[in-house]
Amino acid sequence: MKRAAVTLLGLALVCLVALPGTAWAANSTVKVVNKSDWEIHQFFLSSSEEEEWGPDQLRDDVIGTGESFELRNIPCDTYDVMLVDEAEDECIVPEVDICGENESWVITNKILLACQEAE
Repeated sequence: MKRAAVTLLGLALVCLVALPGTAWAANSTVKVVNKSDWEIHQFFLSSSEEEEWGPDQLRDDVIGTGESFELRNIPCDTYDVMLVDEAEDECIVPEVDICGENESWVITNKILLACQEAE
C-alpha cells in the first residue's frame, strides 16, 4: 500500500513539473514585419475555429512601413488575422499557422492588395 502511495505521489509530482513546461512550449513569440507600403494601425487575431475577434494586439502602437512588432505568448494555433491600415481598409488573412518559438510573419503589398481585389 505504501509503495502504491509513493508511486502515485511521484507520478503527481512529475505531472506538476511537466505541465508548466508544456504550457510554455505551446506559446509562440511572433515577429510581425511590415514590408508593405502602408502603415498597420490595428492587428486582430482569432483562432480560425472561433467567430469573434480578439483585442487589438497593437493597442496604441502602429507598425510603420519597414518596421516590426513582436507578439509574445501567442498560443500555438491557426489564426485568422485582420489588419487595418492607415486608410482604415480592413484585410482578413485566413488560416495563418502560428506555432513554435520565434516565428515571423511578413505583411507584404501582395497580401494587402489581394484583400482589395477580393472586395
